[in-house]
Parts: sequence; structure tokens; C-alpha cells
Amino acid sequence: MDLDDIEQQPTARRWVKEEIQEMYTHRYEAPRDRLPRPSQSYLHHVLITLKNGHADYFRQELRVTPYTFDKLVAAIENDPVFENSSEAAHQAPVEEQLAVLLYRFGHDGNAASVQGVCNWAGIGKGTVLLYTKRVLTALLRPEFMQDAVQMPNKDEKEEAKKWVERHSCKAWRNGWCFVDGTLIPLYTRPYWYGESYFDRKCRYSLNIQIVNLPNLRIIDFGYGHTGSTHDATAWEGTRIATNHEDLLEEGEWIWADSAYPVLYRGFIRLL
Repeated sequence: MDLDDIEQQPTARRWVKEEIQEMYTHRYEAPRDRLPRPSQSYLHHVLITLKNGHADYFRQELRVTPYTFDKLVAAIENDPVFENSSEAAHQAPVEEQLAVLLYRFGHDGNAASVQGVCNWAGIGKGTVLLYTKRVLTALLRPEFMQDAVQMPNKDEKEEAKKWVERHSCKAWRNGWCFVDGTLIPLYTRPYWYGESYFDRKCRYSLNIQIVNLPNLRIIDFGYGHTGSTHDATAWEGTRIATNHEDLLEEGEWIWADSAYPVLYRGFIRLL
């Protein structure tokens, strides 16, 4: 046996090296079964057909009206997160990315699973997560939240007071806004400090505080608290709670239920 034959003999080291190279070449060790997809996803049907002629069905899918949807697109479409730095691949239109997020957040159960959203939008799982991350990045920017959620002006506040007076009595007209908490259920128990997310309804959730006018317009909110947080504590994260002396005039107060504290020199009074 000459030297060339010896070099061509398989060795354990050479075999392992070749197998690793083969694995990295194909990325997956197991064969992949590709799911058949329709030529046009239901996402495009919603954005093209329902949006332009069936607003009620459009709202069932995305939980917003076509007008609100267009306003959201206009507000975030110039955000840097949607800028494309690659010449080889282009981002999907902002309308499609926003629609995926709204559909995902507007449903629960199997419909809200990543696979369920994939089937609805005709995209891959990784793309669903990527769209969600991009749109949330744009929506959670401080400048967007400050522009989208604002305190009412003098005329809007007076209209709210008139509504309260019509539905109660003149003595209560200064209670022109309302606060309450809502629990946003999570898909599963968070890995870190999961027990703190367990709420009174035996679910894992987040506590969101909403302050609104009688016409249901949201003027303030608080987020970041876990589901086990009491409303009285979560309320302290709202803008009105921290700056009530500047935002509420003398004698004004906020309607709230018994979960909130009774303060006679502050900004809330239980009636």
C-alpha cells in the first residue's frame, strides 16, 4: 500500500469533520415537510377586499376600523425600524406587518398561535415574530405614545363634564374621566419570576391601567406591571397619578371602583 492509499483511508477525525460540514451545509439534520400554501393568503383578502368594501368584517379580523388602520400606518411607516438596509431583500409593506400584529393581538387560543397566524397570513413563523417585533418597536417609541394619547383640551373636558352631568347630577360633573385596570393574558408562564404574573383569575397576565373619557377615548395609561399587581399599585404608574396637581383642576376627580384608594386631598374620591 503506497502513501496515497494511506491518506485516502477514512479516519474518525475525517469522518466527523465531513459530517459537521454536511450538517452546516443543509442547516437541518431532519428532513423538512413544507406545508402547502394558497396562492393568495387571507391577509391580502382582508387588506384588499374587506378593507375597501366590508368594514365590519375588516374590524372582525383586525379589531380596528379601516380609518384607524390607515392612521396607524401613516403614523409608523416612516419609523427607522422599517428602513431596509439590504439590497438583496426588501421588507414587506408596513400595512402587512401591522395587519399581522393586529390579527395576532386581536385573537386568542389557537388562532393567536404563531402557526395560526402563519396560516392566516401565508408567511413563515420567523416572519411572524419579526413583524411583531418591528411594529411593537415603532408603537412603543415615547414620541408615538405622546402623540397618540393626549389629555383633552378645554372644550373636550367640558363636553365630558356635560355627559357626566346628564347621566348623574350636577354635583358630580367634575368627575370627567374614569380609570380601571384590565388583565392581558399571556400565552404561557414567563420563565423569570413567573409566579408574579399569576392573577386572581388563575391566569398569567399583565396589568394595564386605562384612563378614558365618557366617549371611551383613552387619555392616559399605565403598563409594565404583572398580573398579580393590585390596581391601586399599578395605577401609580399613570401620568395622571404622578402629575395630578398639574393635570386636574381644583375640585376635579376620577371615577374608580373600590380597588382604588380613597383620597380626599388628592385626585380620586369614592362616591
